[in-house]
Order: sequence, then structure tokens, then C-alpha cells
Amino acid sequence: MSLEIKIISKEIQQCLYDQGKTLATAESCTGGRIAEAIIAVPGASNYFKGGIISYTNEVKERLLHVDPKVLEEQTAVCEEVARQMVQGVCDALDVDYAISATGIAGPGGGTPEIPVGTIWLGYGSKDDVRTYKLTDDEGRDLNLAVATRTALKLFLNYLKELELDKIEE
Repeated sequence: MSLEIKIISKEIQQCLYDQGKTLATAESCTGGRIAEAIIAVPGASNYFKGGIISYTNEVKERLLHVDPKVLEEQTAVCEEVARQMVQGVCDALDVDYAISATGIAGPGGGTPEIPVGTIWLGYGSKDDVRTYKLTDDEGRDLNLAVATRTALKLFLNYLKELELDKIEE
């Protein structure tokens, strides 16, 4: 795990610990890498409740309550699924915040409409989910590393934005 990811995870820890808030992950293509980065920081058990690796649509539907109609019409690799994964894991694990990832890391599985390297990230709270789309294909290992790092950075920026909003109020 890179030093950059450890530093970001430490900053996330400090923000969540200071606020007394909790976090979970809902991961598909990243297979637990985001959770692994979060728990790399000692003391993560104070704010990280766990993660659901929803590699199949069945798990997305059953545990995260992703709408089967969305999966059928838009596939698992879409913004709405990333959004519903955040909301679903917030409910399932009773947390304040969550991070999700769903996509095609490669090397196979892509289509002309959804090429390899397409990964949707979701992050935020049940009532305030943000999303971000990655589209570059750098090979499976790099795609997963970039998705993990980007998800953590986006979530950290989200937490900092919330802190600024509180200060300005």
C-alpha cells in the first residue's frame, strides 16, 4: 500500500474520529481494497464498521437493496448503482458515511458502451451521495489502485467540505 493512501486514510480517520461519525464500504470491482486501505490505520475500529463486497448483482440486490430494474436496464456499472450502493450500505451497517465502487477493472468484460476501465465511485451519506466516473484503462492492477486512491481522496475532500460548511454557519 502506498504512503499516499496511508496518509489519506489517516486524514479520514482524524476527520471521522473528531466528528464521532462512522464509515462503511460497498465494493464490487475493488473487492475490498478500499476497506483494506481504511483499516491500514491503527484505530480504524473506532469509526469503520465494515464493508460489503458485492461482486454479483444478487449480493447488490439482497444486501444493498440495489434496484434490480436499474441493474437490468443500466447494468451494474452505472452512476445510479454506485449511488444505491452507498445508500444501501449506510442502511445495512447503520453508518453515517459510505464509499462505493462498481466497474470493470479488466482485462476482459468491457463492451463498446462500457469499456474496461469504467469505474463508478460513490461516497457520502445516505441523503447526500456524490459520484465520480473513472474511464482510463491502465491495466487491471493500476485501474484498481487508481479507483481506491481516487475514492479515498474524494471522500476526504467531502469530509473537509462538510467541516468548512459547519465553520461558515
